[in-house]
Amino acid sequence: MPIHTAAPATVSSPCCAPLVRAPLTLDWAGDLARMFKALGDPVRLRLLSIVASHPGGEACVCDLAADFDLTQPTISHHLKVLREAGLLSCERRGTWVYYRVEPGALAQLSAVLGPATGEPGAGCP
Repeated sequence: MPIHTAAPATVSSPCCAPLVRAPLTLDWAGDLARMFKALGDPVRLRLLSIVASHPGGEACVCDLAADFDLTQPTISHHLKVLREAGLLSCERRGTWVYYRVEPGALAQLSAVLGPATGEPGAGCP
């Protein structure tokens, strides 16, 4: 999944988040929708939060199972959805898989919804 960067600010709107500065491109909107859809499930949102806040910024799937009253295949399914949405990446080490948050994906979500930082009349709507 490509990582989109926010479009550069224009002279007419130097301070606004991409969502209020200009319409999203079709591709970017599709990528963002996949990420937001993946986060629309409470289990997946919690998994992302646990991985992100885990010491070292990564977590073994073996560490995640204890936090849920779910079967291992169900947890693996949710992790796969987050990975396919571009929110997590993983690495196999021996028999275990370690997950880490993709910072570029989180930056995209934050940037597109971030508040306008300028004052009205200073180029921001």
